Amino acid sequence: MVSTAGIIIIGDEILSGRTKDTNVNWIASELNNIGIRLIEARIICDDISTIVETINLFRNKFTYVFSCGGIGPTHDDITTESVAKAFNQKLEKNREAMRRLTLHFEGTNIEFNEARQKMAIIPVNATLIDNPVSAAPGYKIENLFVFAGVPKIMQGMFHTIINDLTGGKKLFSRTVSSNIGEGMIAKELERIEKKFLGIKIGSYPYFKPGSFGTSVVLRSEEEIQLDKASKEVLKAINNLGGNGKIYEEDQVDERNL
Repeated sequence: MVSTAGIIIIGDEILSGRTKDTNVNWIASELNNIGIRLIEARIICDDISTIVETINLFRNKFTYVFSCGGIGPTHDDITTESVAKAFNQKLEKNREAMRRLTLHFEGTNIEFNEARQKMAIIPVNATLIDNPVSAAPGYKIENLFVFAGVPKIMQGMFHTIINDLTGGKKLFSRTVSSNIGEGMIAKELERIEKKFLGIKIGSYPYFKPGSFGTSVVLRSEEEIQLDKASKEVLKAINNLGGNGKIYEEDQVDERNL
């Protein structure tokens, strides 16, 4: 059985365009490397009812759920309150979290005041997620992992829990870049996808001054079949009078699109 995942990005600053989200892309890549399929990602506002509803939907749909944002010391950081409501849990000032934060602020000119102590408050039945960057922990409750929204902090937290995740086969990909239009190759791509079961094919037209073309992306757990299907796509492009080239996953930046 394939493990699945959903990502919840929480924050008005993302929805307003003031802050650009990079967490979905990063987590998706990490999950793919360990064979966990990201099925859905949502960006939602700082609203308790919206957060509760989304958490309850995702935790019942997916093997793992990852939330990012809203666990800081400010008044609009309401993720933890929302998580407690979603799981019908009480909140507590966690002793271990307080110890870590107290040590973190010792010897600094920053007061460990009531607002910052808010970062030690988590649901009663949650377990801490280490924060190797800035000490304030995330936490896990059932299949929900609650991370900070700052990318470097989120990444540090994620790497501390990666061994707790059960994955499967990695999903490999190939890109066939060509100089023909998407409409010309559509029927051939449909035929090839039916021929190679387990291969998912997507086509993406591109345009640049003086030329246009199509990038065909193939994805599969079976790398040998993926290579065969990619070669067949390339052959179809050539038969239609076009030129193309196959790029492996780590070569996508080399495409001259």
